[in-house]
Amino acid sequence: MAKANGVSLEQALIKDFSTVAAHDRVKLQVEDVAPTVAKDQMGTTLVYFGVAWSIPGYILATTLLRAVTFNRRRKLLTVMGLSALLSPVGFLAGVGLGYLPDDPSTMVVAFLLTTAVATFSSGVAPFTKQLFPAVGMGLFIVLSVPSSGVAPVAMLPTFFQYLHDVMPLGNAVDALRGFLYFNGAGVLRPILVLCAWITAGLALLGLDAWRHHRQFAQQVLDTEENIEEPPVEDPSVETPTPTALPVHHHHHFGESVPMLFGTVRNAQQRPVRHAAVTVIDTRGRQLVRTMTNAEGEYAVTGLPEGYISVVISSSGQTPVVDQKLLQSGVAAQADFVLRGRLGGTPFGGGMYRGSAPSDEMPYQ
Repeated sequence: MAKANGVSLEQALIKDFSTVAAHDRVKLQVEDVAPTVAKDQMGTTLVYFGVAWSIPGYILATTLLRAVTFNRRRKLLTVMGLSALLSPVGFLAGVGLGYLPDDPSTMVVAFLLTTAVATFSSGVAPFTKQLFPAVGMGLFIVLSVPSSGVAPVAMLPTFFQYLHDVMPLGNAVDALRGFLYFNGAGVLRPILVLCAWITAGLALLGLDAWRHHRQFAQQVLDTEENIEEPPVEDPSVETPTPTALPVHHHHHFGESVPMLFGTVRNAQQRPVRHAAVTVIDTRGRQLVRTMTNAEGEYAVTGLPEGYISVVISSSGQTPVVDQKLLQSGVAAQADFVLRGRLGGTPFGGGMYRGSAPSDEMPYQ
């Protein structure tokens, strides 16, 4: 028998074969082919260390839901960082206290287990929303612990035997037993299962990112459609008419004095010709629309005082937007940098704020 598979199975084997030996009037000989370390009397210590590596992964995913300033890349780096920290800490503690054999392969399994739980939890959270705590607790505690190997798998009810084959905790325990007590036998399958959980989590994160890109792109399209058809104003109201100006060098704009001017360049700092410049008021109405010249310059006059938004777009580039405060007697400068669209989604995932630091120039 192998005590590494649990003392309950050892006792069941001895009991059954003692009956056989007594019937045949022979003395039962018991040989332990996989003894555990001295302090692991029950052969279940690996399960408890597995729980200690698994639960922090779920807690980390819950915490990262509140980290609204973290993008997906930073969240994944945090997951891997915690996994890389917990695996050697648990290993050194277990070896130092005499509960684990001194085999560094333990850290590999521990890293995969924590990463699998944290990554899958992070991936499934956006889809389960308010139900995420119940889903996470159900998967990684209610279903994982009973099927993990606290009781020998062969003695579990059939349902939990099936669960043991797919749950990350049960497979991590199998991998640990294989590495520590059975010379690496049977470790490939549980390692692949842990990697499959990590892959599933990454796929869910990618699906959520794609979903958000589509939603944002649709919002941008809807916004552009709305601003292309401004409401008809009352012609009897005498207000300054927003007008695009021809741009001249050296800030000489002829008789009309600009209220807003600037340049549009690409990522290589080259002027962007015929970039569309749309000025919108705080109610989302289009005030004026113009194009940049060969030097990437534009100028507009006749704008109302107060806050306005400037949207810059060009074919093959990601639109940019910035907000400016217009004041009487002061010309506001708004320079922009356009960058190529990323990926295959419209607008590269959405509009971003991309103007250079603005300067203000008094009228000449």
